[in-house]
Amino acid sequence: MSRARRTLVPGRDRRAVLHPAAPGAARLDGERHVVVVGGGIAGIAAAVVLAERGTRVTLVEAQDSLGGRVRSWPLGDGRTMSRGFHAFFRQYYTLRALLRRVDPRGERLVPVPDYPLRRGDGLTDSFAALPTSPPANLAAFVLRSPTFPVTGLASVHLPSALELISTSYPESHERYDGESAADFLDRLRFPEGARHLALEVFARSFFAHPSDFGAGELVGMFHTYFTGSSEGLLFDVPDDDYDTALWAPLGRYLEQHGAQVRTGTRVDALEPRPEGGWSIEVAGERHTADAVVLATDPRATRALVESWAADATDGATRSWHERVAAGRNAPPFAVLRLWLDRRVEDAREAFLGTSGYDLLDNITVLERFERGAATWAREHAGSVVELHGYAVDPARDDTLAGAGRGGLDEQLVRDRLVASLHEVYPETADAAVLHEELLVEDDCGLVGTGPWRDRLTVDTPYPGLVLAGDGLRTEWPIALMERAAVTGVLAAGELLSGWGVRGEDVWTVPLQGVLRRRPGRTVA
Repeated sequence: MSRARRTLVPGRDRRAVLHPAAPGAARLDGERHVVVVGGGIAGIAAAVVLAERGTRVTLVEAQDSLGGRVRSWPLGDGRTMSRGFHAFFRQYYTLRALLRRVDPRGERLVPVPDYPLRRGDGLTDSFAALPTSPPANLAAFVLRSPTFPVTGLASVHLPSALELISTSYPESHERYDGESAADFLDRLRFPEGARHLALEVFARSFFAHPSDFGAGELVGMFHTYFTGSSEGLLFDVPDDDYDTALWAPLGRYLEQHGAQVRTGTRVDALEPRPEGGWSIEVAGERHTADAVVLATDPRATRALVESWAADATDGATRSWHERVAAGRNAPPFAVLRLWLDRRVEDAREAFLGTSGYDLLDNITVLERFERGAATWAREHAGSVVELHGYAVDPARDDTLAGAGRGGLDEQLVRDRLVASLHEVYPETADAAVLHEELLVEDDCGLVGTGPWRDRLTVDTPYPGLVLAGDGLRTEWPIALMERAAVTGVLAAGELLSGWGVRGEDVWTVPLQGVLRRRPGRTVA
């Protein structure tokens, strides 16, 4: 690779792959109006790419602030609440490119020095100081890990383990059709501790139990974050609440590019017009648009399109509606934020992943990186602690059933999360809770075990309608926030290409596992 070529790579991984946008003009010639439904990462990404190229954009978000599942909001007294901790991994090339529109030098993202994962018996894995490049990172992890003793290698099913480093995309997506993450972990036969900490914790980060989560996603995630990328497994976080640091600035950026950003506003109905284009009912008013980007969760998408299903006359359109109807949301998740009257111990990490502590999946000490929380903690000599349960499922634990959001007993969820906090950080047991906020939601899409090719994609059978979101199928090994950003960019590109305008390039981690790589290949 030439010196000039290397300067284009968006991170440290010199094998990152460039996926160029379709050729076209730099800007739109004439006026096109696009309504983007959903102001999460996918919707923001689509709106930004469209607005930058001269499209008239209306971004409609039902909540009072942007960010979707990475949203935060003020509580009215200087404190904020959010949807829970999110890690901004360095593999998130498209998301980071989006954020650079308002933070060119990346100063709003600060590094978290470690990503420890603790099991219920106290054993803890760390990802600090590991080599960043595969396969050295995997070998170093096995040698250092207390949950993966070298003697445990004898029990590992070698052919299954080799699958983790012999992936090839997009072919590897379909290899796991019908297999759950739990099934894959069973045949992998990792030592129990390593299974929980190295893999199962990550599976739950998709807001699902491993038995409901597709094995292909698990393997793809392992490739993306560990065995297929040289960016490393450490990550960055915003230096303040999500809205202040990220989404409000991007909302202003959109407005500077002529977009209308409507928060606290719901799209009630959507239908194709016989003469072309789209009719959208927003807050009781009818609007028309040339195209629509639907960047919503499966439940909301289904509600907006199901009324047209009866009119579908061709097989491809009927099949698409069947796939929309089959979409499922993941079980509820819970975020509990506590404002304590004393500090947690200085040795505590900013973020700790957990396994085997009842409902608790992670603990965040927010004043370690979030400015607003740091100000509150300093003024009150206390700590702001956030607890997150990724898949709090009353269908798997009927003692949790109640009349709250997602069919949960919210008080019981709260009490069990707090009990686990006291177990993991015993010094918090004597702290008084000065304020608390509990959020329970069930609006995350579930990436299940069904056939990969049955999953929805950005394109649809309806002219001028595209989808975006982290539950969609892509050819590349990307996930979570990065898949939301990438599908937003691709949705915008799909519309722009039809109007003769060039969209935006996408970078990804290498598409080949270390056993399948061909030297020097960097362009798709």
